[in-house]
Amino acid sequence: MTLNIDQESCIKCGKCVRVCPSDIFTQERAGETIGLVRVESCIVCGHCVDVCPTGSVLHSEFPPEKTHTIDYSQMPTPEQVMLLIKSRRSNRTLTSRPVPKEMLDKIVEAAHSAPTATNSQSLSFTVVTDPQKLRQVSDYTIGVFDSLAKLLLNPVVKCVVKPFMKDVYKYVPVFNRLKEEHKAGKDPILRKATALLLIHTPKSNRFGSEDANLAYQNASLMAQSLGVSQIYMGFVLTAIRQEGKDTLAKTLGIDGKIQAIMALGIPAFKYPKYTDRKEIVKNYIE
Repeated sequence: MTLNIDQESCIKCGKCVRVCPSDIFTQERAGETIGLVRVESCIVCGHCVDVCPTGSVLHSEFPPEKTHTIDYSQMPTPEQVMLLIKSRRSNRTLTSRPVPKEMLDKIVEAAHSAPTATNSQSLSFTVVTDPQKLRQVSDYTIGVFDSLAKLLLNPVVKCVVKPFMKDVYKYVPVFNRLKEEHKAGKDPILRKATALLLIHTPKSNRFGSEDANLAYQNASLMAQSLGVSQIYMGFVLTAIRQEGKDTLAKTLGIDGKIQAIMALGIPAFKYPKYTDRKEIVKNYIE
């Protein structure tokens, strides 16, 4: 990686100095020449390149073809953004129509554009549309829950565990219901979704869960804008964590830790209204 400043075109505005999170850019006083220190500490966030009004910051990771001018007149209004957010709903009335690949690509691109801790950008994405693989995800989840239910109902385990973990036992009927529905072909896990988006990170990423859920929200809002239903796969994630192994990741050819999962599908209909959520609990400390 190389980083330089074209001193001839630089207008010495100092914006790069103000935005750099690693304090690489220096300027003794306003209007003086911009300098560089500790270039090796650059986290490749691109702030300096994007804020420079004259294109004077020359970063090898951000050549001209990778930088894009923002037309703020094309931005949605706050009211439009709020409507998109409030209209987003986990619509489980899915049809058998597949989500077009161009829509899936936009959803993944939106997820990929989310911020990440220390700008690691270490998220990876796997999109599953193969019906057999989708079935395997459901089978895996039901299998883990069935094994857990049997373990919890073991007389010895129940005697030891239930007095201290009563809340866990309320899920046993849920696990059994899911198993029966799955056996009857109702797909209570994926809800007949035709695509699954798995967001994963290297196991060494300390902020993998946080990064993945930021990406998930981006993907969710993009899907909503495209008219694609999205459902958070809490059951599948619970099964992964409960099992404590990489079984599903290996089944899907994923090298890393699965952090978030979204089921996607074309809804049978749209909701014509949205309802208010509970009253906001907020506190301003001034």
